Amino acid sequence: MKSHVLIIGLGLIGGSLAKSLQRHKDVHIAGYDTDPMTQRKAYKMGIIQSAPPTLESAARDADIIIFATPVGATLKLMEQSRFWDLKESVILTDTGSTKLRIMEAADQLETPFIGGHPMAGSHKSGVEAAKDLLFENAFYILTPSRKADEEDVMKLKELLSVTKAKIEVLAAEKHDYLTAIVSHFPHLIAASLVHQLDKEEKENPFVRQLAAGGFRDTTRIASSNPEMWRDITTQNNNMIIRQLDNWMNEMNRLKLLLEANEPHSIQQYFKQAKEVRDELPIAVSGALFSVYDLHIDIPDVPGIISELTGYLAEEKISIVNIRILETREDVFGILVISFQRAEDRERAKDCFDRRTSYDSYIS
Repeated sequence: MKSHVLIIGLGLIGGSLAKSLQRHKDVHIAGYDTDPMTQRKAYKMGIIQSAPPTLESAARDADIIIFATPVGATLKLMEQSRFWDLKESVILTDTGSTKLRIMEAADQLETPFIGGHPMAGSHKSGVEAAKDLLFENAFYILTPSRKADEEDVMKLKELLSVTKAKIEVLAAEKHDYLTAIVSHFPHLIAASLVHQLDKEEKENPFVRQLAAGGFRDTTRIASSNPEMWRDITTQNNNMIIRQLDNWMNEMNRLKLLLEANEPHSIQQYFKQAKEVRDELPIAVSGALFSVYDLHIDIPDVPGIISELTGYLAEEKISIVNIRILETREDVFGILVISFQRAEDRERAKDCFDRRTSYDSYIS
């Protein structure tokens, strides 16, 4: 007998979960979205196996219900679920980026709830961008409620195992604290750097051209959806403010180093940062949406880019983005090719090492 999984919300995350979970031969994936066009599209594309006409009828048959919706919408759906005719053994879970408010609401439910946060994303959005490999090597955090026992957690882990994500269990408060450090707060820093650039540009217009290289890469995450980050920032406000206080202390420490202007101390500051950064894992997706960049030193001659992309096409290696760096100070290579997965980047590097004389770098 097949297990029934209902995914509510058929965007990038919900659609990608639906595709990857279909690797289970004994699982039926139903999908529901408030936009009927999205739901029909997901069904026609084979992303979901059934498109129930109402949320209530879909929930009635489900063994596991996944809320793949923004946190605000998930909280409303959790409240509505009190009035659904659910199976006694059903498990509820979500995919939200913050967990504390979700789990506070979960403790008011009679149904077992296991918070979830797949730390994966894409430069594209919507059900059309769904990929069955989106979660591969990414962390998938689970935060069980008091009513979810070990058997419930193991059941959800077994379901999610086919995503090839790295599944970890954390308390909701710990999750929000850690993601504030490595995901939420860095978005604020990226946004503030762009605001600073915008102010400087009014007096120095050429600065925008200089920002086309490393600065653009450093602040890439500032291009994320403003509404989503408004919600994340307001929902995890206290944790982010704590990180802002730590950051201001660090900036004061750095300011004192610069005012002292002692070369050895300044070098040590950068040396320690380099050592910590270089020890970060490069084959695992972290809390921030990542693309995997490969820098290639190439001559500025006609046809060179088509030559390199031709090699990748021959070996069936997909790319996310390709760009030429206009400013090269302290940056490896003039050509940067971005990949969805670390494995694709490694295959591309091996391809170029075998077939060209150009140096390629992972940084």
